[in-house]
Amino acid sequence: MNLYLLRHASAGLRRPNPLLDLKRPLDKEGKQHCLHLAHVLNALKISFDQVISSPLKRSVQTAQLVATETGFEHRIVLSDALAPTAVFDDFRKLLDAHQTAENLLVVGHSPNIQQFLGCLLVPQHQGVQPAQIRMRKGSIARVSLTRGPAVLTSVLDPRTVRALYVTSTKRSRPKISRK
Repeated sequence: MNLYLLRHASAGLRRPNPLLDLKRPLDKEGKQHCLHLAHVLNALKISFDQVISSPLKRSVQTAQLVATETGFEHRIVLSDALAPTAVFDDFRKLLDAHQTAENLLVVGHSPNIQQFLGCLLVPQHQGVQPAQIRMRKGSIARVSLTRGPAVLTSVLDPRTVRALYVTSTKRSRPKISRK
């Protein structure tokens, strides 16, 4: 299985009221980043068999924009195993339930999406700390989950996505005006 872990895109400032923060949507920059990320994923010929998101609005919007733009035509599954309060055991059960998917996209929040990634790469043993990987808003990591240990194959940071998008949409030759 190729597991893609995506931290939701930019959603502005955190709201002081926790109930209002649950419904915080993506901002203009976050929506634009999702479209750019989808463009880059399409250029890399990456598609998803299953998309699972945290039930919070900003994650659902991120999942919907990326999934739609990459041609995903099924329903997005919402799971509390990706909510900000989730723990690694919940996440592990989620992966076990969807182990038949070849390319699985999960969309969640910081810090737990980063902790889940670290725990996949360095399994918890007594005295061993999980790997710590920084994921900015809108970052996507690809982990190969095969018979052996999990392998981190790539991480796309928002700045890298922006650079790839800009270079892929430029014209191949300069425009020459003729008078």
